[in-house]
Amino acid sequence: MKKILIADKIHSDALDELNRIKEFDVTVKTGMDEKALIETIPEFNAIVVRSHSKITAPVLEAAKNLKIIIRAGIGLDNIDVERALEKGIRVENTPKATAISVAEQTFGLMLSTARNLGKANLSMKAHKWEKSSFEGIELYEKTLGIIGIGRIGQEVAKRAIAFGMKVLAHDIRDIKSDIDVQMVTLGELLVMSDIITLHIPLAPETHHLLSHREFAQMKKGVILINPSRGGVVDEEALLAALESGKVRSAALDVFEKEPPTDFRLIDHENVIATPHIGASANEGQRRSGMEVVQILRECFC
Repeated sequence: MKKILIADKIHSDALDELNRIKEFDVTVKTGMDEKALIETIPEFNAIVVRSHSKITAPVLEAAKNLKIIIRAGIGLDNIDVERALEKGIRVENTPKATAISVAEQTFGLMLSTARNLGKANLSMKAHKWEKSSFEGIELYEKTLGIIGIGRIGQEVAKRAIAFGMKVLAHDIRDIKSDIDVQMVTLGELLVMSDIITLHIPLAPETHHLLSHREFAQMKKGVILINPSRGGVVDEEALLAALESGKVRSAALDVFEKEPPTDFRLIDHENVIATPHIGASANEGQRRSGMEVVQILRECFC
């Protein structure tokens, strides 16, 4: 019997399915820090995580029986993939499962910033009627720049085209797509876009991809959306761009430190902030969880 550790919450349907598989002994133990993971992991053959649990080198050293790590979601930045592979441990994730969830969140953030919905909501909750204070802009005929045109970026592009937007895209990879987007350099995207959204992983080459120099290249009054990873945007540079008016408004679902301890950016009146919930739609989480089940079946059954 294979021992499976669920270290972060997954969809209940997926958990029920795992518990029905007679070859699996499933343990759910969430909220563990590195010390607790080191103490817990030695007996397990597989571990399932989302973004909370950090599978570091010390955790991997303690993982005497581990055969596979699965992240139920996009990205692998909370897993020391190099060390895992050195130890012969398979590493998987479920990047397709929540692409639509994140794309829809992106569009929600985009509409909220363009139409000042966050400010208007707070005003109404303060029992005010400030109708003339919240004039926004349309998305129609605006130029959207998508940095990272992978699965999520392509889903965002489809929705932008339906809104009548012109879509530019930049990606360091050679991605083939049937979607009507214009591939450009990063510099061209920064200069030409009215709205910029990021859909890239955090890696050494993407850390602070947008910093002071990049903000200086953007149109005055640009809107920035970041539902990818906090570290790809230099938060100090973004704050300066908001203060100067270069950036009209920003919507952020991710932060360099999560949960944040510095709230200067979040407290800015032209920032909408959400607590890394882009993938947190029931349907996407169910797809992700069921994909985890399938990966574990293929690995052990």
